[in-house]
Amino acid sequence: MSTIKPFSIAFNQSDLDDLRRRLATARWPEQETVTDWTQGVPLDYLKNLCAHWENGYDLYRVQNLLNTYPQFTIEIDGLEIYFLHIKSTEASSRPLLLTHGWPGSVVEFSGVIGPLHDPANFNASADDAFDLVIPALPGYGFSGKPRTSGWGIEKIANAWDSLMGQLGYQSYFAQGGDWGAAVTSEIGRQNLGACQAIHVNMPQAWPTKASRTSPTEQDKAAFAGARFYMADDSGYSKIQSTRPQSIGYSLSDSPIAQAAWIIEKFYTWTDCDGNPENILSKDQLLDNVMMYWMTNSAASSARLYWQSFGQNIKGSDQEIHVPTGCSIFPKEIVPLPKTWAAQRYKNIQYWNHLARGGHF
Repeated sequence: MSTIKPFSIAFNQSDLDDLRRRLATARWPEQETVTDWTQGVPLDYLKNLCAHWENGYDLYRVQNLLNTYPQFTIEIDGLEIYFLHIKSTEASSRPLLLTHGWPGSVVEFSGVIGPLHDPANFNASADDAFDLVIPALPGYGFSGKPRTSGWGIEKIANAWDSLMGQLGYQSYFAQGGDWGAAVTSEIGRQNLGACQAIHVNMPQAWPTKASRTSPTEQDKAAFAGARFYMADDSGYSKIQSTRPQSIGYSLSDSPIAQAAWIIEKFYTWTDCDGNPENILSKDQLLDNVMMYWMTNSAASSARLYWQSFGQNIKGSDQEIHVPTGCSIFPKEIVPLPKTWAAQRYKNIQYWNHLARGGHF
């Protein structure tokens, strides 16, 4: 058994002063030659956001937010893993493992922590309470940065199962989106005995043969999402899966570059009607950017793409037999039809198409 250590975030004032200096002295490119986001984050938008970051945003905000929750670290397979562990006071509570993705972080779950661990306080049944375990992926946030290759989806899934066991949970449930969906699906695929069921909001599977020859409207929507992603939206993934170290230099040196690299995805992947601030406030967007900037995790987080897309890991065709739930949002990158998912997830117990919402 590894030692579980309490953890508290303590930003260094000199690092915050350096952040403000970099924001104040940034060299900006010229304005885009279009009137939308097709060339990336518009100059005026990013200048406005970064001016707020420099002069209006509380740089201790995300530190203070996360320090309200019980935080811990544990060493698994030689790597320090950071996680939140929020226990419910309800006797009937069940353990739930939540896994984020890129460019997300543990902070993205802050809005659901209350309803999940204390539902009675949110006009829901106390029987729906969960103990929450929310780890940061290796190389992300306050988790350790792997010094050798190998920390791909399979290893992370195994580590998460070990984490739950070392916390004393003989059985648990798991949920994830983005990379979290890949990790959660792999936990289900490995089926080591403790995970009782999974839920993903980005199920991953290949198209059916029928969808290629006689596509339904849902098939057409999924194909359209996949075509847009491959043609117009996947450049970040190609760079991070092939040259994570090279992109890491600029993102580690410039907070404005780091913000643009992340915020563009919140524009594209949220159901935001043309402005990410229709969904998330400036402060909420910057909370997530701060998780990458203050931990200098641009390169280490990008390496998950290199490890997973650049190496021969198990693909989206391997069957998963644990009970599975899926929530499909209309603005998901690829809003997967149930027929596609059923080829891989062989025990779908819950399937829901939501009226609105996106990848996040």
